[in-house]
Amino acid sequence: MGNWAADVRHQIVAWHPAAMLVVAPAGLALITWATRTIFKGAQGSGIPQTIATLHIENVAVVDRVLSLKTSLGKILLTSFGLICGASIGREGPSVQVGASIMHAFSRLLGQSNIAARRSMILAGGAAGMAAAFNTPLAGIMFAIEELSHSFEQKTSGRTLTVVVLSGVTAIALIGNYTYFGHADVDVPVGTAWIAVLTCGILGGLAGGSFSAILIKASRGIPGRVGQFAATRPIAFAAICGFILALIGLVSKGATYGTGYDQASAIFNGTEHYPASFFVLKYLAMIVSYCSGIPGGMFAPSLAIGAGIGGWVEQFLPHTTPGAVVLLGTVAYFCGMSQSPLTATIIVMEMCDNQQVTLALLATSFLAFGVSKMICPHSLYSCLADRFMEANDRAAHHNPPPSDKKKPAP
Repeated sequence: MGNWAADVRHQIVAWHPAAMLVVAPAGLALITWATRTIFKGAQGSGIPQTIATLHIENVAVVDRVLSLKTSLGKILLTSFGLICGASIGREGPSVQVGASIMHAFSRLLGQSNIAARRSMILAGGAAGMAAAFNTPLAGIMFAIEELSHSFEQKTSGRTLTVVVLSGVTAIALIGNYTYFGHADVDVPVGTAWIAVLTCGILGGLAGGSFSAILIKASRGIPGRVGQFAATRPIAFAAICGFILALIGLVSKGATYGTGYDQASAIFNGTEHYPASFFVLKYLAMIVSYCSGIPGGMFAPSLAIGAGIGGWVEQFLPHTTPGAVVLLGTVAYFCGMSQSPLTATIIVMEMCDNQQVTLALLATSFLAFGVSKMICPHSLYSCLADRFMEANDRAAHHNPPPSDKKKPAP
């Protein structure tokens, strides 16, 4: 469905680029209205919601967050957001959808044990990540490093078994393709490792700054803009859509959608984008998130990282251009997510190349350290905390009706 949505958007832009000035504002306003009326709770990435359900003990709340209706809304509204030109990905929603399916399956089996329920949610989230990029190992690592890294209970053998089976099932269903295709590149130890230092520092700075901005925005946009967003969210989403359309016009459509086409072209050397591409894509991601519509951040982050690597490679003649693109991709991805092992494995699987593993690891951990200096807390963990706080406030203001019968007069 994501590919279909991208094709529809391409047709709109090909018909008249300025049409997005109408499509994007109207579309984002409609999506925001739908998340507040028809599909309540479908807004946001999906990963923070999944993390939160691993800590929420109220079964009714978990059932609502991981309901199949919410998952359906996540799929439909994310696809519609891609049509409207939002800079979003499908992997965040895929994680929540996968968790919802496994949660529904555990309920069907009649599992009431909390540990078993959390194991199924964890496995479903991993399967969603594996399916989004066809990277089963990264799905497993994502479950361990990101979804459960702050989970008090240690990951059990049963959980890992279900995660592995989920990843294998995902790759069996969608086929064995690689996101970027096969990359026959290497980064030998020596002068070529200047690229590791350069990309690691730049990616960590950019990714850490992005996370810090989004964490601050999750607490509420300051000033009159924040007041307007809180009181008139649909109108605010329309304004965000108009800004996205303007950014898209300036970039000639390069900032719309997931950024897969641009990242793939940069990696394969068929297109060379200026530094303005990753800057504008960066801004488009922030605006897309602030609008409150459903959508993930992984795929656009890969495009920003590829843009950084594609720009840096021209200054590093001693390193293979394709390798620098991979280093830029893993650096920004890790700087944003602060998950170095997941970032390394996901990029390694995307390019079907184990030769660059050491360089990817070094770049990723360097970016992780730089990002931590700017943003001490993990983006998804902070967003999950905000989600749980919002649920607690809602429960406090709307307590469930008492089951106690009133005494007879």
